[in-house]
Formats: sequence, structure tokens, C-alpha cells
Amino acid sequence: MSRSLIGTKTLSFSSGKGGVGKTSLLVNVAMGLSERGQKVLIFDGDLGLSNVEIFFNQRPKGHILEVMEGHKELSEVITPLYENLDLISGGHGLIEAARLNAFSRKSLIDAVTSMERRYDYLLIDTAPGIGDNVLYLNAAAQQIMIVITPDAASVTDSYALIKLLHQIHGEKKFNIICNQVRDENEGLGLFSRFNEVVNRFMCIGLDYAGSIPHDTVYKRSSQSQRLLHKMEAKVEALQHLGKLVANIQNRNRSQASLDKGGLQFFWEQVVGVA
Repeated sequence: MSRSLIGTKTLSFSSGKGGVGKTSLLVNVAMGLSERGQKVLIFDGDLGLSNVEIFFNQRPKGHILEVMEGHKELSEVITPLYENLDLISGGHGLIEAARLNAFSRKSLIDAVTSMERRYDYLLIDTAPGIGDNVLYLNAAAQQIMIVITPDAASVTDSYALIKLLHQIHGEKKFNIICNQVRDENEGLGLFSRFNEVVNRFMCIGLDYAGSIPHDTVYKRSSQSQRLLHKMEAKVEALQHLGKLVANIQNRNRSQASLDKGGLQFFWEQVVGVA
């Protein structure tokens, strides 16, 4: 189904704590989608720690606050990263979103609406934790991807994030990615235990999106903020990443399977129009 028929799919990537490889995972998923011919836009919503561009050795052309203040057009702050892959830097723009007047908000939404058919996917990188920005970026996305690791703090903090999104925003569906595991079996076991705990206290749906083994090459690529696709050595993690990308595509074949709107809906929530 073409982009013109189903619009842009919006996916947020979040984690209960830092250090779980969330941003590294997001940029590699974005690369995987783009190499499959999908047009991808990354929104770096990790305020104060925007670092997506580092993986691509690029400098952002601007940030969303410049658009909100009327200094630049939205098209002027879109930074090309790779073929079929672009970036919008959040900078500190979301902090200012609530202060926009009605005209500025409408101008931003009008600009976003014109982009609706340009991208197949919007991937949103949120800050780790349970801050207000994290919560409403997730609530505005069609699908929420939660990245967990076998670390006990990661599991506990991700549970807290899911609980708040459920209680405050009524979210009932979450996709779980198990990162930094030994193999697929450990990932499946981690998901099973997490799913059991979450559903003991909340009536929500958790879907297993996939597992990414954390071998030495993958660890080195994350620590050095390099794309796994560009590492010299071929690694098992890349195969699992391909499965994750295929899974994401298969889940998003039809807009009918998504509860929320696409790109325009996301930005309406961010700037408080809707």
C-alpha cells in the first residue's frame, strides 16, 4: 500500500532509564527501514541531549523552536542524514510549545500537514525516564516502543513508565524490544517475565517486537555512536535488527490497525492544538 493511501506511521522509542541503547536502536531501525525503500523522518525529542545526528556525522540545520518562533520554515530545519532518511532536531523547542499563540500553532500544523505524504515513518526518540515531555511524546505516537534490558533497574523503571502512560494518558498497547540480551531465548524469557508482572497489576496489552543480542561489535557501535550497518564486522545483531524492522513494517501495513492519526495528529498533540 502506498504512502499516499495510508499516510505517515508514528512510532516513539522510550525507556525507563538511560543506558539501554535506545537511541542506537532507533537510528539502526531507521537505517533498516530506509534501506528497504521507506522514507523515514526522525524527530529527536531527547531534550538537552539531542545526539541522533552524531551517528550520521551531521550537524542539524536547525531545530523545531526556530519554526515555532517563525524564524524558519519547517522545510529549513529538516536535515538530510542518508538516502530516504531525514532528521528534525527538537532542541529545547518542546519546552516552549505550550507558550505558542494560536497563529504560531496553526502555522506549524499547516506546515506539517503538507509533509504528511512525504514520509512513511516518523520515529520519535524520547528522553529516558518519566518526565512530562516523555509522556506526551509517547501519548501522541501511534505505536509506543519500550526498550528494556535484563538489568533490574531497566525493568522496574520501564514498568513505572508504562504505568504512568496507562494511568495518565489511557495507553493500553505497548511494543517491547528486549535489547542487550545474550540471545533470542533470553529475550523471550525477559519479555515473558515482564509481561507477567505488568499484567498482574494492569489490564493492558504488551506485544513482543523482538530481541537484539549485545555482542562486542554491537556494544562498540553503541558506545562510539556509530551505525551498526557501517561497522566493518558482520554481526548477529544485524540479523535480529532486520527481523525487528520487518516486524515493524508488517505491523503497519494498514492504517486501520492504528488507533491514532499520523503525522498531523502527532504534532497537534505536541503543540496542544487538538
